[in-house]
Formats: sequence, C-alpha cells, structure tokens
Amino acid sequence: MSKLMLACCKVYISESRNRAALESIEQAAKLFSEAAIVNKFEDVTYNRVGYTVVSKLAPKPSSNSHPLKSTVFAMVKAAFENIDLDMHSGSHPRLGVVDHICFHPLASAPLDQVAEIAKSLAGDIGSDLQVPTFLYGAAHEEGRTLDSIRRNLGYFKPNSAGNQWAGGLKSDSLLLKPDRGPDQVTQSKGVIVIGSTRWVDNYNVPVFSTNIAAVRRIAKRVSERGGGLASVQAMALTHGEVITEVACNLLEPSKIGGDKVQLEVNKLAGEEGMGVGKGYYTDVSQEEIIERYMKLNSLA
Repeated sequence: MSKLMLACCKVYISESRNRAALESIEQAAKLFSEAAIVNKFEDVTYNRVGYTVVSKLAPKPSSNSHPLKSTVFAMVKAAFENIDLDMHSGSHPRLGVVDHICFHPLASAPLDQVAEIAKSLAGDIGSDLQVPTFLYGAAHEEGRTLDSIRRNLGYFKPNSAGNQWAGGLKSDSLLLKPDRGPDQVTQSKGVIVIGSTRWVDNYNVPVFSTNIAAVRRIAKRVSERGGGLASVQAMALTHGEVITEVACNLLEPSKIGGDKVQLEVNKLAGEEGMGVGKGYYTDVSQEEIIERYMKLNSLA
C-alpha cells in the first residue's frame, strides 16, 4: 500500500474586511477539485486572512501542472483583481496584497518535491502576473530565511500612525533583487514572498497593555534572536484598543510549542506588571488538516 503524501500551502492575504473580495478568492479555489481549502483564519483587526490549501502529491509529480499550484495561482490572481494595497490598512505588517505563501509537506511527502511546486508557482506569478517574487527556505538555492527577506524590505517597521501599516510600499524600487518577476513594484500589488519549509506553527499571546515598547521587549526576550526560546521568532503587534499581541512563529513546534511560549510570556509580562490572556494558534494541527482533507476528498 502506497504511503500518503500531501502538499499543504498556507496563503496569507492582506484583507479580511472586504467580503466580496474574499468570496472571489474562495470561488477561484473551487475551480480545482483535487485541492481544497481546509481552514480559513480571519483577523479583522489585522485585516488579514490565512487560507490552508491541501492536495495529494503523486510519487513522481510534475511541478508545472500540479493541482495545488493551479489552485493557489487562481487564488492569487483573484486577490490581485479584487484588492488594492493602496487602500489597505491594518495593524499587521505586510509587503503585498498576497503577503506570504508557504508550502509544507504533510504525512510522508518529501520537502524537495513540495519546494519544486513553490518555485514553479513563483515563476508563474513573476512572469504572468508581473509581481516581484522572493523565495526562501527549501525553495531558495541557498536556503535563505523568511525573516531575512522581511528585514531587508522593511517589513517590521509600521509606516503609519498608531503602529499601523497603510497603503502600498513607499518606493517603486526594491532594496533586494527579486528571484522572479520584475525589479519594479506596482504599488497596488506590492511583492510576494514564497517558500517551502517543514511545518511551522503560528501562536499569538494577548498582553493586556497598550505599551508597545514594553511588549516589544517581551517579544524580543521570548525570541531566539533576543536570547530566548530556541527556534521561536516573535514580534509585538497592536491588536485593538487595549491589547498588544506577542505574535510568534514556532519553527520547530515539536520541540518548542505554544505551551512553552505561553509560560515565557506569562513570566516576562508579570515582570512588567502586565496581565496576559490565553494564546491561540492561527491554524489547526497537521493531524487535523490531514483529517479534514481526507474527509473532503472522500465526499468529492
């Protein structure tokens, strides 16, 4: 009996308030029956939505005609047709209408095959949609990291008052040369970052404070970069009128999960005299994703 091999793609789009735009994106995904959206996470305050899309991976797949690539490309195209980055605002950083796309292997799927789909998609977006596209992880020849691209492009610096990000990128020129697509940016679209890695969890912890500087200190001390938890990346983001979140990427969640992050934020926030709420994941587990996809696939 052949092993189950699935490819998972997380698509992060800079919009959650325009219902018509989201409906268009979801309708585009439905054109391809072999792939399915198994989860959707919306945050109106951040004005951001994350879709988790899954399909089977053949033992010897063609990256050029893979149903997951076709589905995600259709979603990206629909996003560009219905969303204008110049009109966007929210308290979550972003570089484009479609801010980030990441491919992960599930079950017995090999990372290198999933990375080939990522590279093929990046080529199509760069050439057909004329959007500057950056690669990272296994999709990049040198294994460049996501956060290194973001730092080079100014991702972490709010460009509007109140720790908000508003409008398109402030320059048509890029400080980093794209791996695919044009060197110049269309302000209404921005750029896309596409990668392929082993599974990554996103875990956010609400801190009941509007003192962004203090929560940034906490986020830095939680992160590996700041001498904290190994394989954890963290940033502080305003989330509504009374909460600032410590938003974390858990790069090796089997070693350092949300429970350890929660305990560390609790401790550090206590030192600052701040209250902390229960954190949350922005996606379901790998096991739940597989279960949902197999259920949908059996009904198709």
